[in-house]
This record gives sequence, structure tokens and C-alpha cells, in this order.
Amino acid sequence: MDPILVGKAVTTPDSGQVFLLPKYGNRHGLVAGATGTGKTVTLMTLAEGFSRLGVPVFMADVKGDVAGLAVAGTSSDKLQQRVAEIGVKDYRNEENPVIFWDLYGKLGHPVRGTVSEIGPTLLGRILELNDTQEGVLEIVFKLADDNGWLLLDLEDLRALLNYVSENRKDISGKYGLVSTQSIGAIQRALLQIEQQGGDAFFAEPALELSDIMRTTQDGRGVISILAADQLILKPRLYSSFLLWLLSELFETLPEVGDLDKPKLVFVFDEAHLLFDDAPPALQQRIEQVVRLIRSKGVGVYFCSQFPDDVPDNVLGQLGNRVQHALRAFTPRDQKAVKTAAETFVANPSLDVAKAIGQLGVGEALVSMLLDKGVPMPVEKTLVAPPRCRMGAITEAERAQVRAGSPVGAKYDKTIDRESAAEKLSARHGTGDASAQAPATNAGNARATSPQQQDEGGGIGGAVKDALFGTKRRQGMIETMAKQTARTVGSQVGRQILRGVLGSIFGGRK
Repeated sequence: MDPILVGKAVTTPDSGQVFLLPKYGNRHGLVAGATGTGKTVTLMTLAEGFSRLGVPVFMADVKGDVAGLAVAGTSSDKLQQRVAEIGVKDYRNEENPVIFWDLYGKLGHPVRGTVSEIGPTLLGRILELNDTQEGVLEIVFKLADDNGWLLLDLEDLRALLNYVSENRKDISGKYGLVSTQSIGAIQRALLQIEQQGGDAFFAEPALELSDIMRTTQDGRGVISILAADQLILKPRLYSSFLLWLLSELFETLPEVGDLDKPKLVFVFDEAHLLFDDAPPALQQRIEQVVRLIRSKGVGVYFCSQFPDDVPDNVLGQLGNRVQHALRAFTPRDQKAVKTAAETFVANPSLDVAKAIGQLGVGEALVSMLLDKGVPMPVEKTLVAPPRCRMGAITEAERAQVRAGSPVGAKYDKTIDRESAAEKLSARHGTGDASAQAPATNAGNARATSPQQQDEGGGIGGAVKDALFGTKRRQGMIETMAKQTARTVGSQVGRQILRGVLGSIFGGRK
């Protein structure tokens, strides 16, 4: 299987080409560098390489230029000169198989997930709740699980919060203290996320992982591009969504061991947003997912300005490294340069710390895993250009790609099925009816003649009372109906799915 050409090493005149070996593509990677130094082009080159190998890729489009992967590039003298200098074989401008996604459903197919799947941990992070409020949210989810109430959208969660507020004393006695202040804070946070358009994400049909792991009939891996130019303005929502998707892959995919190539490559752009303000427990879980998802055939590639944006425990798992230029203007920059230099395998012919500050656009320091998983000594490298357009696409071009999408009919229309909001509404309506029942029955009793009342006695009346009950006790039919309802409710509750990062108990129910 042909390796992916990253570029040509220029550390010395005798340096050769630099490749990423497909069998080590699931050993994860890091693409770092200052804004405008070529990180996006490097990611596009890698995405194209994986796609040609038949490996699906999922990546976010923060600035709008990653969408160029869907359109063939344009040749120029400067481009042909670089292709010749690097020695790219069979280079030609071509488009890639792409599916556009968008949480808001504007620039791509809507991406959705249910409230139950997201779970209280990640939802609490999205809503920016404190520890006390997150604890109340945990109770709300536990109550939904125990009663078999599906939490699909924000309407369901809001209805359940109202129910908890109305029955606060009873629920506090069983599950733990629930304060009206915490409920109010959660409701206000829900309103805020709804006003920002986040409610479009919490709905059905939920995204199926198989649809971001597609290949074409000719064996190309489909590149899924998430429009994130607006999403990035809500960093908690952006990072939590990508983390949820990564955890779903970890939870769902089977163990496959070492493969000739990854089953999927997942690119996490603006990686620092994932770790900013993340509590230690969440960082530990992220580290666990990154470490173990390799055995499920998934390669995770982080992209950020500074290598130290990624914690050391995660950074140590990233075997394939591409470092673009860093400018040491501030003490923070100087520290980042030193960190980047120390993370590479030394090359006697290269002063890494000095080279990082002198790299031009399209140049990078590269270290990939060689045979037996050994990292190569760092090389100054001219990065190979992608074959697609290196820039944004027009609305007409995007519309044309969406029109030919294989998943449009599946995701472009929202589904609204019975869930917690409907069940709680029906429960409330039943409660109102039962409250009025005694007065109605009394009126009927007054309107009944003595002869009719006598006909209700005897053996027939006894059988009727046994089946349908009296005012003082339940009948057989009512008892059986309640038992059946409880059984069905518990079965539904057991079927509620929640990812490893979203579960109350740390796993699927």
C-alpha cells in the first residue's frame, strides 16, 4: 500500500521525501503552527492522502477554506514548480468525495444528537454549569432513566425540569437535594443555548457513525466536513460536540488491533478549546479515549497554534508530528518554541529551536513514524500541495455537492417522536382527570335510580368490582395495566443510550 507523501525534506541536499505510513496512521498526530503558516493546507494534503487510500476522514472547517476539498484546484506555474521540486508523481488537479455537515443545517446536512446520548456531563459543560448545578442535572437524567422517559430534545429536558420543580420535595428525598435556584440556573442556560441556535442540534434523526465512515464505489474514503465558522464562536458547544462524537466512536467501534490502514481519521481543529477549563476528571477521560481508540482503527489528529495547547499526557500519544512556524515575540511564544523543539527526535544537522522561527509558509518540521513505530529524526520539509482548491468555494458549488449527497434524504428533515415532554404532558392531563373523577362519579350516583343501584349488586356487581375496582381499591385490570406500564417503562429505560463521556455511571445503559 502506497504511503502518503507529506513533502520533501530539505535539511541537507541528500534528504529525500517524507511519508506517512498508512499502518501507523492510527497512531494519531499533531499539526501545529502560528496563524497563516500553512496548517490548513497540510491538513488538506493529509486528508486527500487518506481518502485516496480508502480511509474516511472527519474534519471541521473553522475558516471556510477546508471546503475547497470538494472542488478541483487550478494549475499555475508556481504550483507546477513546487510539484516538480518535491517530486510528486502523477499529480493532477481533482476534487474529493465530500459530505458537508452543519449543526445549524445551513451549510450542510444537519448534525443532530439526542439529549440522552449527550448525557449530563457534556451537557453541563455546554451549558457552563457549576458543580452544584451539574449535580442537579445528574439527578434529572437519573429520574428520566428510572421512569423510561426519553430525553430527545430541549423541550423534553425543559418539561422534566418543570416536573422536578413541582415535585422537588419528593425527588430530593429519594435522589438528593434539588434546589429551585439550581433548576432556575439550568433553565436559564437552556434558554441561552436555544437563542444561540444550539437547540437545532438536540433532535432526531441522530447522526449515525456509519455515515461519517463511508467510502465511494471506486474505493475512495469520503471526507466529512463540518461547517464550524459560526460554531467556533460557541467554543464549549464546538469542543463538546467533537468530544461527544469521538467518544461515540470509542464506545461503538469494535477492537480491530493493528490494520494496514485506519478505519477513520478524525481531525480535531482548534484543539486548545477541548482542554480549556476542562476539569481533571474530563481530561483524564479524554486521555483514556485517545489512548485506547487507536486499537479500534481510529487516528486522531489535533491541530492547534502551540504544541503545549495539548496536555503532556495526550501529547505523548501523538506519533506523527508536523510543526509549522512559530514566532517567538512573547515569553509565551518562547516557551512554546522550546516545548516544540524538545518533543522532536533530534537531528544532528538541524537546530530545531532556531529553525521553527525561520520556517516560511508551506514549510514545516516533520517527524513521522517509521517501520516498527520508531519516530524519524525531525526534518525541515517542503509540504506537498493538495490537488483540490486551496480556498473557499461558492454557494453554487456547495449546493451542487449537497444535491449529490447520499445522506440528504436521511437527515434534512427532523423527526419528532413521543418522548418525555409528551409523556409528562399526558401524565399531567391524567392527573387532572382523576382529580375530577370523584365529583363526576358522585353526580352519576345521585342521578341513578334505586332500581339501577340494586341491579349493580349481587354476583354481577361483585365480578364488576373485582375486575374494575371500587373507590377504595384497585381492580384486576387496573393492577395488571400498571404492572405492564412499569415493565415497559423499565425496558425503555434500559434501552436509553449514553456515551462513555456522557453517562452517569461512565458507560452505556
